[in-house]
Amino acid sequence: MNAYEIKRERRINRLERLAKLYQEQSNSLYSGARSMAEIIPFGQPILVGHHSEGRDRAYRARIQRRMERAFELSDKAKYYSRRAESAANNRAISSDDPEAVFKLAEKIEKLEKIQSTMKAVNKMIRGFNLETQKPECISELVKSGLLKESHAIKIVEPDFCGRVGFAAYELTNNNANISRLKKRAEELTKRQAQETKEMEYGEIKVIENVEENRLQIFFPGKPSDDKRAELKSRGFRWSPTNGCWQAYLSNNAKYAVKQLIERN
Repeated sequence: MNAYEIKRERRINRLERLAKLYQEQSNSLYSGARSMAEIIPFGQPILVGHHSEGRDRAYRARIQRRMERAFELSDKAKYYSRRAESAANNRAISSDDPEAVFKLAEKIEKLEKIQSTMKAVNKMIRGFNLETQKPECISELVKSGLLKESHAIKIVEPDFCGRVGFAAYELTNNNANISRLKKRAEELTKRQAQETKEMEYGEIKVIENVEENRLQIFFPGKPSDDKRAELKSRGFRWSPTNGCWQAYLSNNAKYAVKQLIERN
């Protein structure tokens, strides 16, 4: 695995550990509350006026608090479990991935193949009179290797608008995705060709970190509350690992840094 994939794997593991930790704490509290509740005879009410009333109410309140806390921790465990599952199933291509351009090229190739298939299927369908030659059309679609039989049977049936074959919007949308991915691949290729830059403005150091795809700001000390609020509003976050404020490397981030430096 490359550095990006290792970082992604660590994030998933961290989320899974948090989910497990909170679930274990929840189970422990719930089990303890159940054990406490079992001491109270089934159906036993609070004896109002009895010398034990105060202790009984306090005891039951502790049980209630433990139950509520157990449910809160269980909800936290579910939250982190969902995040871990989402991160593990996320197949989006991140700009941080050093193999992003290669992965984008693979995705573009698949979409271009789909585009060619859709065009070829529509062309073949137009060569048949579906009112009298539907079985022959299906047979040819399958023989050509363009579609499996189940898909070929479905594609020659009119949709709710009476259309057969692949709709024009499907080709248009797929082509738009191809163009978008090609543009993104081109931008990433240009970015990867750049070199990391380090600049100093008095006591403030700014790094355009191409390898990590981050714009990083190193302050001599802790920025003021107002400056931290502004950094956050501009998409910057504190990175304990790197000891700096950083955002994704972009023109917007560069412009934000320029404004911050000018006002410093």
